[in-house]
Amino acid sequence: MTHHYGYVSAVLAALLFGISSTLNKIALRNVHPMIIAGSIYLTAGIVLMLLRFTPLKDKILERLEFKVKTQEYFSRRDLLLLAFIVLFGSFLAPLSFMFGLNKTTAVNASLLLNTETLFTVLIALLVFKEKASRRSIIGILLILIGAVVISTENFREVELSKGILGNILIILAGLSWAIDNNLSKLLSVKRDLLLVTSLKGLFGGSALLILASLIGIPFYIPLQSLPYVLTVGAFSIGFSIVLFLFALREIGAMKTGAIFSTSSLIGALFAFLILGESFTAAKAFFGILMFFGVYLLSLE
Repeated sequence: MTHHYGYVSAVLAALLFGISSTLNKIALRNVHPMIIAGSIYLTAGIVLMLLRFTPLKDKILERLEFKVKTQEYFSRRDLLLLAFIVLFGSFLAPLSFMFGLNKTTAVNASLLLNTETLFTVLIALLVFKEKASRRSIIGILLILIGAVVISTENFREVELSKGILGNILIILAGLSWAIDNNLSKLLSVKRDLLLVTSLKGLFGGSALLILASLIGIPFYIPLQSLPYVLTVGAFSIGFSIVLFLFALREIGAMKTGAIFSTSSLIGALFAFLILGESFTAAKAFFGILMFFGVYLLSLE
């Protein structure tokens, strides 16, 4: 039964993360990208750390700790893993993505960010020796194809020869998040997921805001943008990562990373409902294709 909870958690993580693109677009009208990135990760860390000191902690952990007993203290190996997870997932990845986005087109960035799924699968297969059947590979390919089509509004606008530096930075962001995904699986196996996620947010968000201050970016979030930043931080980053880590523990990095790509479909649908952006029949078709890929994975 826990196996199926892993798939449900991966889809829910994608759902929560998918709505963040629309909310971030609204916040970006008045706030610098680096301030948003640092603020949402820091918010996630604070909310989850506070949650650990409420009566809800035991109920949440009871739901999340199906297979393992969490260790109370961090070993040196755990601390090293956590340091690399924060470095790649909460600092280098968002930093590379933001600077890359500034030097390339939004279409290029949306397309190239799907390299995260590809790198996650390859690292899981080649480095961590996760097993994949033919059915799993077909499911992953369907999800990846759907993500590429949905995240790219118009393929004729894709010009990878333009903004080469920006494109490289986006790919590096995808690689950094993929490394984070696979390393997080190792730590999630024996750790309190609320604690791991809160530390990841606190350290990563603080580092981004400190760097922003050092390079002269003022910390400014107008009142009208605050609800979007707090919502994305608490839910699209905080609880989404908790669910993502649980899915990593239950079904592995390869399948979790692939299913998480459905966030591009959810983001497109949410942008259509809230911002009035286009949602074509082609996107609907490839969205159905993605969920058929998830179905194939769930049969394993």
